[in-house]
Amino acid sequence: MTQAINRNALFNASCLALITTAFTFAIRAGILPQLGEEFGLSAEQLGFINSMWFLGFPISMILGGLFYHSVGPKIIMNIAFLTHTVGILMTIFADGYTTLLISTLFIGFGNGCTEAACNPMIADMYTGVTMNKMLNRFHMWFPGGIVLGSLISKFMTDAGFGWEAQIWVMMVPTVAYAVLFFGKAFPKPTVEGVTSVTSNLKAMISPLYIFLFICMALTAITEFGTQQWANVVLDSSGASGMLILALTTGVMAVGRFFAGPVVGKLGQTGVLLGGAIFATIGIYLFSIVTGPMAYVAAFIFAIGVCYFWPVMVGAVAQRVPLSGALGMSIIGGVGMFSTAIWQPVIGSWIDSARASNLAAGLSGAELELATGQETLLKLTIFPSILIVLFIILFIWQKNSKNVPSVTAAH
Repeated sequence: MTQAINRNALFNASCLALITTAFTFAIRAGILPQLGEEFGLSAEQLGFINSMWFLGFPISMILGGLFYHSVGPKIIMNIAFLTHTVGILMTIFADGYTTLLISTLFIGFGNGCTEAACNPMIADMYTGVTMNKMLNRFHMWFPGGIVLGSLISKFMTDAGFGWEAQIWVMMVPTVAYAVLFFGKAFPKPTVEGVTSVTSNLKAMISPLYIFLFICMALTAITEFGTQQWANVVLDSSGASGMLILALTTGVMAVGRFFAGPVVGKLGQTGVLLGGAIFATIGIYLFSIVTGPMAYVAAFIFAIGVCYFWPVMVGAVAQRVPLSGALGMSIIGGVGMFSTAIWQPVIGSWIDSARASNLAAGLSGAELELATGQETLLKLTIFPSILIVLFIILFIWQKNSKNVPSVTAAH
């Protein structure tokens, strides 16, 4: 007798798995200063540790996307649980830089497996409007989980808990999603009959896809690069870096809930161009303001980056449809790869700025403030380039066939 599929249990487990992903992002951002102090790591080394999260994620996401229809979501989520657990425990018992690199790579791999399994599984369990609604609710838990993880990390740090105790918190949603998934029947993967891999690849070498590929790399580093280093570069500004991360992702969660009307009104390119402008203003304000005004900058920045990821993925699905699921996996992967590459670069910017400001006679909080502001000013390069690129895209698409806007469910 075939076991019935408990859609509610599978959906709730998927949400807990995504909360695990969010916790590994937010809590790691919160403990970066502690890791640097305990292991004597430079900002550049911390950047390489961060990059492992963003490297493992796209590797497993792309592999999972390729093999989902042959192995199914159950096996992929078993791998996610295994790599999450190994990565978290390796981090807790890390003895130095190399162990932290490897453990973070494991965690990133588990996060990518979660995306690769849960997105198509939810799409297989629901149809039509309900599917879009459930995918939106699923993806709400990434920024929502970052809010929760950021607050947990801040309160635990303020209460004197060490970084190891904060890493243990990641095991709570990890064990919870494993328990919920255990013994459940999973839906069989539906066959994607749109195109072959060869057709996907042909579509992916089109000028438009390559253009969107470049834009995705810049939107991702604008969003994740700024967020990941918030606790390091903003704490000396008179504002809490972790509260800024919580505020930013909270605004993003609310904004994505209303993505449909916003994209419907402004169109994909309009939303992307407006986002690049707001992101540039927000990051620039981060580099010059102190105290409560930093929270105003965070709000503006959040409005800017809120729709970057889902609208970019939606643009590929709508404007280069023959790229298929592979094209969307690759576009998501390049966002993470880009962030992985730039993490140590941002870390080196911090080290360089700190050294030059130290040589100029600055010290203490004044040194850290000047270092953070100088680094943030450099980060405005990415959204500034995007403003130019999205203006080009607007003109380009205006002269091409008009396609109705589609709201991404991420």
